[in-house]
Amino acid sequence: MNSSRALYFRLLREIQPYWPVVALSIFCLAAAAGVDVYLTSLLKPLVDQNLRADSLARSEAWDLPLEIFGLAVIRLVTNFGSDYGSAWISARVMYDLREKMFSRFLKLPVRYYDKSSTGVLVSRVTYDVSQIMDAGVQVMTTLVRDSVTTVFLLGLMLYRDWQLTLLCLILIPGVALSIRIVGRRQRRISRETQSSMGDMTRILDESLSGQRMVKIFGGFRFELTRFLRVNNSVRTLTVKRAATSSMNSGVIMLLIGITLAFIVYYASLRAQQGQLTAGAFVSFMVAMMMIQSPIKNITRINESLHRGLAAAETVFGVLDETEELDDGTQEIGRAKGALKLDDVSFDYGGNNRPALDHVSLDIAPGQTVALVGSSGSGKTTLANLLPRFYEATSGGITLDGVPVNQFRIHDLRRQFAMVSQDVILFNDTVAANIAYGDAAPDLERIRAAATAAFALDFIEAMPEGFNTMLGENGVRLSGGQRQRLAIARAIYKDAPVLILDEATSALDTESERKVQAALENLMQDRTTIVIAHRLSTIENADRIVVMSQGRIVEAGRHAELMDKGGAYAQMHRVQFTQQVEETAP
Repeated sequence: MNSSRALYFRLLREIQPYWPVVALSIFCLAAAAGVDVYLTSLLKPLVDQNLRADSLARSEAWDLPLEIFGLAVIRLVTNFGSDYGSAWISARVMYDLREKMFSRFLKLPVRYYDKSSTGVLVSRVTYDVSQIMDAGVQVMTTLVRDSVTTVFLLGLMLYRDWQLTLLCLILIPGVALSIRIVGRRQRRISRETQSSMGDMTRILDESLSGQRMVKIFGGFRFELTRFLRVNNSVRTLTVKRAATSSMNSGVIMLLIGITLAFIVYYASLRAQQGQLTAGAFVSFMVAMMMIQSPIKNITRINESLHRGLAAAETVFGVLDETEELDDGTQEIGRAKGALKLDDVSFDYGGNNRPALDHVSLDIAPGQTVALVGSSGSGKTTLANLLPRFYEATSGGITLDGVPVNQFRIHDLRRQFAMVSQDVILFNDTVAANIAYGDAAPDLERIRAAATAAFALDFIEAMPEGFNTMLGENGVRLSGGQRQRLAIARAIYKDAPVLILDEATSALDTESERKVQAALENLMQDRTTIVIAHRLSTIENADRIVVMSQGRIVEAGRHAELMDKGGAYAQMHRVQFTQQVEETAP
């Protein structure tokens, strides 16, 4: 766990590039504090001179009011400068941190997302970053303004009467002890609050994105119970944090009150003895009353600091995560598409059985290879190893005879296009979704890709054609339409290797026919790996590879495997029987 000192200094390094604005803001804060204290010091001449009937001539009576007016103008300027500077620094550093976090998220390996909730990750970028800077700016403002104010007021009190001032210092040990005890509790509560807010965001993300499943399966009460539990946790922690802060401030105010009672009594005795003028007494008492507010704010700085440090732990934890391994140096233009897996094994971790167990497979350029088998047999895992979504535990994978880890990862992934059962569409235009990833999209290519994917008809029927916004994940489209847009995107990319992960398994017969025709256009002159559930869709594949428990149990063309009468023939007979039963009157 990072120490508080290390976390805070790391946060200061994020602020360091903007030190001119920080310096200006600090100067304005200090100047504003100085003006406030100087105004307090003017109470002595006001009481001792201006308020006496025989003290000043009429012309001299304007001196002090004009001085106060000038100080008010300076206070206006310095207050605006400090507030604006603090807000600018806070917004800028939040921008930087969120940019760094988002960039790091996009570079993290797939394994990181396998064990992380999207809602928690969103909470890191939105809630935690704002907590850091709210606390950071508040700490800086309090530390400068209230510390300077306290020092100046203390100096004024020493100047007016040093003996009375020494009485005020007796509360310092008690304040320090209170801060130390409360700080530990605040840090723990803030850390628990961060975790609870992450859970709340996760539950919101799951419940709202899956609202149809919630409705159809009657999950309202279950989701509400989950949300109420975490919402109550956030409420309880918020109250605990406020109670701890209030108790800390209350104890300090009690110490100040006790000290104040002694000071008033002692000051009264000194005034009676003529050792303290009325103006000096008033100035001292106002300064002493004013010093309570900055001292109170300084005691609360611990709460803000530890809330920010708890958030900093999670934010910097993300920034410290190891990025995807990208140690390849070899560039590649357009691959021929020859793939080879040589004795490849892979383990997700925590399982007794590896997902892939010594798999060897040779795929020639332009060849269509279908992977079939029951769920959990390793088909999708094998496909995910090719673009290095995961790294093989052992064995080697080559593209055109070169190990895939020798290519720069961006260059390697440019050689692959993917169409899966779970289509991802972005809340953008149709054209932007088809040309996704292209910084300079070509409208003619977009139209040609849509035509080849048999998507042009329904696209042109939309209100704004290719400029129509799709909404979140293309919610307004049918399953077949979304699938054909995904195929158009793969056609537009024009990658030499294509991965089809059960691209038609969730479609009705009519949609499947259109999507299958689009896939045939897409597969031309490309090395294609097809992960298929319906065996009828891959009978024309150049090779069919049957997998079971992470191993290849047989491979060959459809006719060869049917004649062999092995695992593939058995699977085919079962599916054929089911289809006959489903279509029988």
